[in-house]
Amino acid sequence: MIILDENIPEDQRLLLNGWRITVQQIGYNIGRRGMKDDEIIPFLHQLRRPTFFTRDWGFYDRTLCHARFSLVFLAVEKQESAVFIRRLLHQPNLRTQTQRMGTLIRVSQRGLSWWSLHGVKEIRQGWNS
Repeated sequence: MIILDENIPEDQRLLLNGWRITVQQIGYNIGRRGMKDDEIIPFLHQLRRPTFFTRDWGFYDRTLCHARFSLVFLAVEKQESAVFIRRLLHQPNLRTQTQRMGTLIRVSQRGLSWWSLHGVKEIRQGWNS
């Protein structure tokens, strides 16, 4: 299940849907409008293996790693969100829900950085074609 934070523009959600990437967005068709950051993590615990995409730096915190979900921080421009979400979802080592569970991922123009649940250091990777 792919969940978008409210801070991802509607046109980006629609673009993902146009690419046949099924997403749900906080305040649109899941959760409630105006959910506070401290309400998001307990909400994710209620869902079945979600990957949560946000543009909020506050979620790029290693202590938030959990085996039941994945957090993705998009360090890109708002209007690039959909493109980079799709790029991440096509990465061979992060393509499936199972591969993403327990990770905290930062997506940027340069590539990916992530922490895994029991990892001792941040892993960095450039974009695969």
